Amino acid sequence: MQIETAETIGHAPPADYHFDIAIVGAGPVGLALAGWLAKRSATSRLSVALIDAREPGAASADPRAIAVSHGSRAMLESSLGFPADATPIKRIHVSQRGQFGRTLIDHDEHGLPALGYVVRYGSLVTTLAQAVSKTGVHWFTETTASTPLHDHEGVTLSIHSATGDRTIRARILVNAEGGLYKDADASSAASSDLSAEVKNTRDYGQTAIVGTVSVSSPQPGVAWERFTPEGPIALLPSGGARQADYALVWCSAPEEAARRSQLPDAEFLTELGSAFGERMGRFTRITGRATFPLGLNALNALVDRRTVAIGNAAQTLHPVAGQGLNLGLRDAHALCDALSTNGPTTVALSLFAQRRALDRRMTIGATDTLARLFTVDFAPLAAMRGLALSALELVPPVKTVLARQMMFGQRR
Repeated sequence: MQIETAETIGHAPPADYHFDIAIVGAGPVGLALAGWLAKRSATSRLSVALIDAREPGAASADPRAIAVSHGSRAMLESSLGFPADATPIKRIHVSQRGQFGRTLIDHDEHGLPALGYVVRYGSLVTTLAQAVSKTGVHWFTETTASTPLHDHEGVTLSIHSATGDRTIRARILVNAEGGLYKDADASSAASSDLSAEVKNTRDYGQTAIVGTVSVSSPQPGVAWERFTPEGPIALLPSGGARQADYALVWCSAPEEAARRSQLPDAEFLTELGSAFGERMGRFTRITGRATFPLGLNALNALVDRRTVAIGNAAQTLHPVAGQGLNLGLRDAHALCDALSTNGPTTVALSLFAQRRALDRRMTIGATDTLARLFTVDFAPLAAMRGLALSALELVPPVKTVLARQMMFGQRR
């Protein structure tokens, strides 16, 4: 890869490298932003650096399943590519366990080949990394970055790797790392200026169990969002023999998740079957069990001087409705538009923040509401939820608006 060197900026302190834009974090969102900016560099002439603590192939075997909406696939595929092993979601079945009311969202209703896709994290990162490696982005691998120093004209960032410490000077610094910046001598993430301003924080009192399960009576292309008094259970089609494999996200109280995570496979599958029901027969296999706590953390301000946060650095959401990655990719796409059109300036960052406000507010609000509303075990409220789900079937325009928000968000 080539290094495009920007001019030295004003009275900037001495630095080993100068870039227009430095991106910390080479997950899907950081990679997408780097690739999109590079694709437009012929006209915008922006030099881009990408900094990550891992080497590019480290995530290739990561089996975690993630949901990518149709809108996100369209943004990625047009310029960077999309994994060939993605499994399409053609129908979404939303219901309450043990209660009336359900709604179905079908791809034919929207004239689309699929509502979304289930992709292995490793496959998506590998596809995007291959695209970025063919561009002029300078990729600092196995490198960590310290808390940035701002001045009126740019940002100075110390980076640390096995080959030594160096300094990067950038006009704009993008935090696309879920864990924020890491000090070279610290094992935990250090707070950046952006991390201190948090708008929404919520502990849902839930832990998610994730893994891959197999069922005896699969329904290919159908994703399930099943709400229970403990929390939602999501099953996403992920292929396998007879298309019988599903990515599982089972949300429940932390103590129950801890207990279930230690159960023998047969006992775990029996409890899962009792919680989910028999709509796909029996659960026959579970692999890759892991747990993680669920909470909401959303920054109040995406921009601080010449630093901007996107993706998980800007917001982490409850996994209900699978909106986290898709919201982050829309962040990256909008930031690419703003920087390519207006240059690496504070004006571009201001326009980006304004453009993202509505989509973030709607997506974060909808996810937070679903995560809380559908887990209150109160009979009258359960009846109201059932009525709401049934009403969506009777008022197609409302269901269409909700579905399109989940697939495309608010992009301006």
